[in-house]
Amino acid sequence: MIEIKNIVKLFGDKKALDNISFSISEGSVFGLVGSNGAGKSTLLRILAGVFKPDGGEVFIEGSAPFENIIIKSRCAFVSDFPYFYPGATLDSTAKYYSSIYPSWDNNRYNELKKIFPINSVQKIASMSKGMQRQSAIILALSYNPKYIFFDEIFDGLDPVIRELVKKILIDYVDKTGATVVIASHNLRELEGFCDHIGLLHLGGVLFESDIDGEQMSLYRYQFVMEENDYLDIKSQLNVTKESHQGKMIEITVKGDKNSIDEILNSKNPVYVESLPLTLEELFISEMEVAGYDINNLKL
Repeated sequence: MIEIKNIVKLFGDKKALDNISFSISEGSVFGLVGSNGAGKSTLLRILAGVFKPDGGEVFIEGSAPFENIIIKSRCAFVSDFPYFYPGATLDSTAKYYSSIYPSWDNNRYNELKKIFPINSVQKIASMSKGMQRQSAIILALSYNPKYIFFDEIFDGLDPVIRELVKKILIDYVDKTGATVVIASHNLRELEGFCDHIGLLHLGGVLFESDIDGEQMSLYRYQFVMEENDYLDIKSQLNVTKESHQGKMIEITVKGDKNSIDEILNSKNPVYVESLPLTLEELFISEMEVAGYDINNLKL
């Protein structure tokens, strides 16, 4: 369990994080979303024990990660610009990691090298940005961390490698029960990948929830019925968004799914279907309900 309680972080007179509080469950894949400057990278560095908060507390397994060798040895942090020693190759860095991490797994390292198209004896500094990120992912997963913090990990990866990374991480979480936190400015990158998500804006948390539509009690329906019939039942539904195209009506609605089904079917629609909500639609709906102008959030 990761607990974040009233975290404040200052850089001079700028407040990068302003009284942030939430928790991250064990074994979850948590997406941290926000525009550039929202505080995502700063929060990840506090979780990884790189930065010390100026106010509030962070607990991983009940202990603060800053200057905590035991906790930090269980964490992997891959920044948006991974650092490698000058002249280092993937193999030479792996050798160094194996000497400082008792949990280093050479079999896993060799398996990951076979999966990613990387020359392990090439100098990492001469690699593309995407290749450098892949190298950092291989190294991070090879010492079996329990907590993994990724900052813009998909940036610079082509679509095929991006999906490969998602598959590897999901498999790693399933097998080890690890907790993964991924910061991204792009909601679509986290679609179908994270099970929990938080939205940071100007150093604060605007929204944090499971992204399962059923857990949020938010659904989208498409159906065909007479306009008068829809108006008869609309007052019984908590509709957050609707559109009309002839007799085809599409709504986003909050509430109990069984009750919504019963209300819609009471008018014997010609056609009715429950459609999956995208991650972006869930966020837009929740933010609009909360009173924010989503167009001005600049995500």
